[in-house]
Amino acid sequence: MDYTLILKILLYVVLIANFAAAIAILFFERRDVSATWAWLMILLFLPVIGFLIYLLFGRSLKQDSFYHVPEDRRLAREQDLTEQAAEAIPPNTPLYPYRKLIQANRSSGALLTEATVVRSLFDGHQKFDTLLADIKSAQVEINIQYFILKRDPLGDRLLNALFEQAKRGVKVRILYDAVGSWKLKAKDFASFKQDGGEVRSFFSSPLGIFNLRINNRNHRKLCTIDRQIGYIGGFNVGSEYLGEDEQFGYWRDTHLRVLGPVVEELEFHFEQDWDAASNERTDWSTAPIPPHAAATDHVPVQIVTSGPTSETEYLKNMLIQMIHSAEKSVYIQSPYFIPDASFMDACQIALASGVSLKIMIPNQPDHPFVYWATYAAVGELIQHGAEVYTYEIGFMHAKTIVVDGKIASVGTTNIDARSFRLNFEMNAILYDAAIAEELELLFLSDVADSALLTREKYAARPRMIRFKESISRLLSPIL
Repeated sequence: MDYTLILKILLYVVLIANFAAAIAILFFERRDVSATWAWLMILLFLPVIGFLIYLLFGRSLKQDSFYHVPEDRRLAREQDLTEQAAEAIPPNTPLYPYRKLIQANRSSGALLTEATVVRSLFDGHQKFDTLLADIKSAQVEINIQYFILKRDPLGDRLLNALFEQAKRGVKVRILYDAVGSWKLKAKDFASFKQDGGEVRSFFSSPLGIFNLRINNRNHRKLCTIDRQIGYIGGFNVGSEYLGEDEQFGYWRDTHLRVLGPVVEELEFHFEQDWDAASNERTDWSTAPIPPHAAATDHVPVQIVTSGPTSETEYLKNMLIQMIHSAEKSVYIQSPYFIPDASFMDACQIALASGVSLKIMIPNQPDHPFVYWATYAAVGELIQHGAEVYTYEIGFMHAKTIVVDGKIASVGTTNIDARSFRLNFEMNAILYDAAIAEELELLFLSDVADSALLTREKYAARPRMIRFKESISRLLSPIL
């Protein structure tokens, strides 16, 4: 057997595949220009390995017909959006300064709704104790969705509570991401399914853990209970989120527990993802729901989503518009801060306009390239007057932005290309001073557990860190 000939043939096949991938990137896929150049450089300089990397990370997702919404729901939603757009927000009201932001979010399909109760949860024990109590009190229906769902002590507590509710006759649906929760197996849910429970994985692979779609993951974390109680935020399910991982230490995150009509918005997006996770179209839930509890607050809120099937980067645009609306202050917490040029420009314009910009990032990496790209980005903003803090007592995983102590965004979106373009993400933007002030005070309390990254400290960083930053910045469009 002529192995030399076989190797030549394989090489030609890979080179042709490389060329085809380059053509697809240039002419058929909707990408940011910097990301296009990054992929072309990878394919050019790493013609074999680069093609394999492209197969795992680079392929775009088709937009057409990805989500299916029943015709009656689609028409009713379009009518609601049209009616809201036609209703002018009166001057001299709290919402009036944000009318353009509200309208821009509607272009993503985000209705302006309200929460009758909002509670911020920033500690893992606090969040999961509250969630488990709500799950155990459910009467009709539980929908739960996580990017990471582990079979460890915390994951078992959560799953056991869900399994028990299924035995009681409560409709329970569990949706998890196949890559983020790659250790989950079908056998983990065998008895649950026998009791009437339903479970699906998002973008699973017939090859098991060998998933050829590493990108386009469903990064959302939400739960709805009886259409009365909803959860949205940054916490996944694993013992590290309780601060029980020695590598990370205390885990600082932010989640919201909401009541009221906003829960129907969370459920709408769950239904879309649930349907997309199956090869077959399924009926949306029509379970009877108990009446809503009496309102104690009236917090205007929009649930904004974005992903690889979106027409544009809705969540990035929302966050940029929030920054542009700032008159006094912008507080950002994010574990990954790798903004593109448009986001960096928004930050620099705010600083030049006299707005106080404070950014908080972790002081330890969980992904080295991502961390050093983050360090490079905040280092640039420090030169323009931003205050940057590194969280010192654990891992900072919260994804929040607070503007002027008047509006706030909480959700799953990191400040990077992966969240803005590649993953399915979800944020709640709350137009309420009380909630925004609470989250602002939470930021300031975290400052006590953080170190200020000064210009002098950043300028004195070792050459090896400078080298890591340079490499990471080149990769930032695809991190």
